[in-house]
Amino acid sequence: MAVVEELIRGENGVLSFGNYELPEKTKKSDFEFNGDLYKVKTFKDITKLEKNGMFVYESVPGTAVTGFKEGANVVEFTVEGTTDVSITLELESDTEYVTYIDGINAGTVKTNLGGKLTLSVDLSGNKSSSVKIIKE
Repeated sequence: MAVVEELIRGENGVLSFGNYELPEKTKKSDFEFNGDLYKVKTFKDITKLEKNGMFVYESVPGTAVTGFKEGANVVEFTVEGTTDVSITLELESDTEYVTYIDGINAGTVKTNLGGKLTLSVDLSGNKSSSVKIIKE
């Protein structure tokens, strides 16, 4: 897997975005995909995705995400980076979700009243991990 050189792209019904190799913050706005407008900001310190002006995804430090798809009860993607990463997603407020990292149940997390769910993924050594979050 590699960074997304064009910052964001849509392919086969999924999104790919982010470039953690960039030294300075770079953004791309008004990317249309499946009737929605996306905006991505990305570089070595952070990657952030918005849909129709609303928060969707943020990682600290920056990451590359491929195969990102959202459904009514599931969000899944593959994430790549260079170190431990903290990922925040906007989901339904005050709801429990089961989190899987590389197919292993990492536990149940309850979103706060704002709908934010935060998880950590170990990406040490330029590795990638699959993440799947399922609404209980």
